This record gives sequence, C-alpha cells and structure tokens, in this order.
Amino acid sequence: MWLQNRHQKILSLLQTRQQVSTDDLTQELAVSRETIRRDLMTLETDGLIRRVHGGAVLPDASPEEPFKKRMATHQREKIAIAKCAAALIQPGQRVFVDAGTTTSAFAMELAKIPDLSVVTNSFDIVSTMQRAESDAKVLLLGGRVLTDVPGTYGELTLSEISRFTADVAVISPVALHPEKGGGNYDLHEAEVARAMIAQSGGLIVLADQSKLCVTSQVQFCHCAQIDTLVTDAAADQQCLDRLERAGISRILKAS
Repeated sequence: MWLQNRHQKILSLLQTRQQVSTDDLTQELAVSRETIRRDLMTLETDGLIRRVHGGAVLPDASPEEPFKKRMATHQREKIAIAKCAAALIQPGQRVFVDAGTTTSAFAMELAKIPDLSVVTNSFDIVSTMQRAESDAKVLLLGGRVLTDVPGTYGELTLSEISRFTADVAVISPVALHPEKGGGNYDLHEAEVARAMIAQSGGLIVLADQSKLCVTSQVQFCHCAQIDTLVTDAAADQQCLDRLERAGISRILKAS
C-alpha cells in the first residue's frame, strides 16, 4: 500500500474508532511496525494525530488503557527490562520505585538483591517482594487510592516521600518523548514520580518500545534528568538516537 493511501486509511480508522493501536495497524495495513511508526510520526508532525502509548489518537482525544490491560502487554520485554535494570542496583542501596506495569515486573528481580531498602507507593511491588521472601526493608507510602493503578497517591504520599532520600529512583512512565520528557496520563502519578526523583541521587527509567517517542498528558521529568533508560531490544534506533540527543546519559537495550 502506498504511503498516501496508508495515511488516509489510518485517519479513516481513527475517525471511526477514536484510537488505533500499532499492532492493529501493522496487521490491517500489512506493513512492519517500523513503517507504522514512521507513518504515525509524519501524521503527528502534520498535526493530524497524537501519538500515545501503544498507538495513536485524534489530536483532542485523551485515552488511557486500564492498568490490568497494560500489565498484559509486552510482558516478555518488561521481564527483560527488569532483569537488565536490576543489574544496576547495588546491595545496601535505598531505592524509590513508583507504581507501574514495568516496575511491577522489576520487583521480582529487586527481591533477589540483598540488604535493600525499598520505598514505594505500589501495592504490587510490596506483595511481590513479600511473596519472594525478600530480606529488603520495604516501606509502603501512605496515601489515597486515586487511579486504577494499584498504589497510593495524593498529599500524604508526597509528604511521606519528602521524609526520605534514596540512592536512585526507578520510574516506569506511560510515555517518554525527546522534547516532552517522561510523562504519565494522570496528574497524581506524575506528582509521585516527580517527588521521588527530587529526593534521589539518580534516575533510572524503564520503558519498553511502545512507550518511546510518544507523549502523555502530564510531564514529570526532562530527558536530561535521566541517568539511564532501560528499554527492550526491539526499540527503534532512530527514536533512541533522538532521546540520547535530548540528554539521556545512558541507554541500555535489554535482550
């Protein structure tokens, strides 16, 4: 299918569905993910769509898939990212970890590292580390349950974060964009990520290929604040080059 025809088809599908996924487009248009990624980037530059985690929407739409659905996607990539990221954590460190689908996978690997102090707002991370019988000191931040992501948020959570310092914050965003930085859909999630970063000596961001070079509603950091991005082996290299030029110090591809 010619480029112009693909673009017209993508716009037609968006008018009908309000949201399209990259995976659906690759199947319906019978082209590669890389081709669809380039098509969406062109359409976004022209102001015709907005690229979001996993696909695209019309410019004025604001969808976000439920947490449980996001947990079930890109599982293999998230496990690989978790293993790679855990190698960056040293025994004895204090680590902030926010609530997210990739950090939930990361908790399984974190539980294997001795003598850690883990401060988190994620119910999943606490329960995972307990089930793994980790010897880590795990602290669940207080607060309110304000989103579908199973965790604590709000003024109490932010106040408790300010009482701690950590060697590193490990954050799992919904989106990571060269100009827009790390983003989340919900303001409360972004506030927690921003507060954890402010109290930490370093920042590790975990993001699979579907979250790269797309935007979400609320920014919580600039790329220049990120010490290490851990992504999966299939991440688009052109996108990674843009993120590196935006200031990310180190990018690791998990295999």
